[in-house]
Amino acid sequence: MPRLRLALNQIDSTVGDLAGNADAVVRWTRHSAGQGAHLVAFPEMMLTGYPVEDLALRSSFVAASRAALVSLATRLADEGLGGLPVVVGHLDRSATARPKYGQPAGAPQNAVAVLHGGEVVLSLAKHHLPNYGVFDEFRYFVPGDTMPVLRVRGVDVALAVCEDLWQDGGRVPAARSARAGLLLSVNASPYERDKDDTRLELVRKRAQEAGCTTAYLAMAGGQDELVFDGDSIVVDRDGTVLARAPQFTEECVVLDLDLPAAGADAPTGVVDDGLRIDRVVLSEEPVPGDGPAPSDGPAPSDGPASSDGPASSDEPLLSGGHAERLDDDEEVYAALVAGLRAYVTKNGFRSVLVGLSGGIDSALVAAIACDAVGARHVHGVSMPSRYSSEHSRGDAAELARRTGLNFRTVAIEAMFDAYMGALGLTGLAEENLQSRLRGTLLMALSNQEGHLVLAPGNKSELAVGYSTLYGDSVGGYGPIKDVYKTSVFRLAEWRNRAAAARGQTPPIPENSITKPPSAELRPGQVDTDSLPDYPVLDAILDLYVDRDRGADEIVAAGYDRELVTRTLRMVDTAEYKRRQYPPGTKISAKGFGRDRRLPVTNRWRETG
Repeated sequence: MPRLRLALNQIDSTVGDLAGNADAVVRWTRHSAGQGAHLVAFPEMMLTGYPVEDLALRSSFVAASRAALVSLATRLADEGLGGLPVVVGHLDRSATARPKYGQPAGAPQNAVAVLHGGEVVLSLAKHHLPNYGVFDEFRYFVPGDTMPVLRVRGVDVALAVCEDLWQDGGRVPAARSARAGLLLSVNASPYERDKDDTRLELVRKRAQEAGCTTAYLAMAGGQDELVFDGDSIVVDRDGTVLARAPQFTEECVVLDLDLPAAGADAPTGVVDDGLRIDRVVLSEEPVPGDGPAPSDGPAPSDGPASSDGPASSDEPLLSGGHAERLDDDEEVYAALVAGLRAYVTKNGFRSVLVGLSGGIDSALVAAIACDAVGARHVHGVSMPSRYSSEHSRGDAAELARRTGLNFRTVAIEAMFDAYMGALGLTGLAEENLQSRLRGTLLMALSNQEGHLVLAPGNKSELAVGYSTLYGDSVGGYGPIKDVYKTSVFRLAEWRNRAAAARGQTPPIPENSITKPPSAELRPGQVDTDSLPDYPVLDAILDLYVDRDRGADEIVAAGYDRELVTRTLRMVDTAEYKRRQYPPGTKISAKGFGRDRRLPVTNRWRETG
C-alpha cells in the first residue's frame, strides 16, 4: 500500500496582507519539505486572510489575489520547492456567468489552488457556501461545480473546502464515487464553545461517508471578532483518529498515511450532485510503506505573517500524535487571549490600556491582556470618585502588583465637581457623568500615549443595557464582550487556579471575585439593585439571546413571567447601545454583532 507523507500547516494569516501571507506559505513549505512531505496544505483563504468580507467585491483585490497566487507558484519553484505540491486557499473569480445565482462572469469565488512546478495546476471553488451566523458567503461568492482529484505518489487525493464537509451531499459522496484514497479539506472555521467536539464527530462521519481517510486542516489565529482554534484532525475511513493538532497554536502536523493505490480505471466525468471530476496527475510512482518517519524538528520560529506577536510554537513537530485537549474553561480563556493578541498585533498596537475599578470585569480583562501581550505592554489606571470604596482602590492596586502591569491613579473628583457646578446634574445623569469622565480620561491617555483602550463590559451587561454610552463602553476592543457574568467569575477562578498549579501568583485578587458586583456610582450601590441575580439573568439571556426563545417558552422553562417580561424588554431597548459598542472576541454560537442583527428602530416586543 502506498505511503503518503502529508504536511498540514495549521497557521494564521492576515486579511489583505498578500505579501506577508505568501512569505508564510514559503516559510512553512520549506519546513514541510525538510520533513520529507509529499503533499503540503494550508488553510482556506490563506493567501488573502479570512474573512475578506466586502474586499471580495473589489475587482482590484481579486486581481491582486490571482496575481499573488501565480507569483507564489513561481517563487516556490525558484526556491527549489517546485517539485512539492502545495494546496493553498485564495480569492479567485468565476470564468463563466452563473445566472442561477444572478452573477456574471468574473464573480468572486472562495477558491483553493494546487501549486506545482512553478504553475497553478489545479483550482477549485468552494461548493457549499455558508449563509448563517457570521457567514455571508452567498453575498460574495458563487459556488464551484467540480470534484477535484489530485494524484500524488500514486494516491488519489480529493479536495474540499470547509463547508463542503459541514453540509450533506456534494464533495463528500463525490469523493467516494471518485474512489479517492484521501479526502483533504482546508478550513477557516471560527471558534465557538464546544465546537471541537462537534467538529470531531463531523470529520468521523464524513470519513465514513467518503469511504477514505479524511484530513481536516484548520486555521489558527484571529481576525477582528473571530478566533480560529486550529484543532486539525485526521481520521481513517472508519473514523479512528490518527492525529489531532493542538488548539490555538500554529503547528505543522506531519504524518505518514498508508493509503490505497489509485486505480487505472478511476472514474471521470460527472459524479454526485452534478459535480464534474477534475483529475490532475502529478506523480504515479508510489512511495513504499516503510520509509523513514518524520523527524521531531522545531516549527518555523519567525512568527505568523505580518505579526509582531509571539513566534510560532517551539514545541517538537507533531508527527501523527494526539495533542492534549484543553478543558472547557481553559479553552474559552485561551480563545479570549488569542482573539485579543491577534487584534492588538495585527492592527499595529504596542500597548493596551485598562480602567481598573477593582471589580471582577476589569480584573479579568487585565489578566487576559497580560497573557496576550505581556504585562509590560499593559497599562492600568484607577480613576476613583467620592463613591469608590477603599477596598476597590486597594484591589486595583493589588491586581497591578500581582500581574506586574503598569499602574497609575488619576482621581476624577475634581473633574466631577467642575461638571456638577456647571450643570447641577442629579440622579442617573449624575451617576453616568462619572462613567463618562472615566471614558474621556481613558481616550485622552490613548490619544496621548498610543494605547488601545480595552472596554471591560460583559455579555450580561451588554444584553440588558447596563452600561454607559461614552463611559464604560468606550474603547477599541471588548475582550469579554461575549462572556456572560457568571462565566466571568468562573474564568477568573480558573485563571487563579492555573497560576497556583504552576507555582505562580494568582493574578486576580480574591476580593475582586468574592465581593458583590457594583458600579460604585452612588453610596452602597450593587448590581442587584437594578438586575436579577446573575445566575438567573444569564439563564434567561441564554434562552432569549443565544437560542432565540420567545417569552412563553422561557416562562415554560420555569422562570417568573414578570421577570422574563422585564428582562426581555431591557434587552430589546438596549439595541442602540450594543450597536455602538466596540468589537470583541466571539466565543459563543450567537455573539452580539455579526451573529445577532436586529433593527435599532423596532416596536416588536415579547409580551409574555
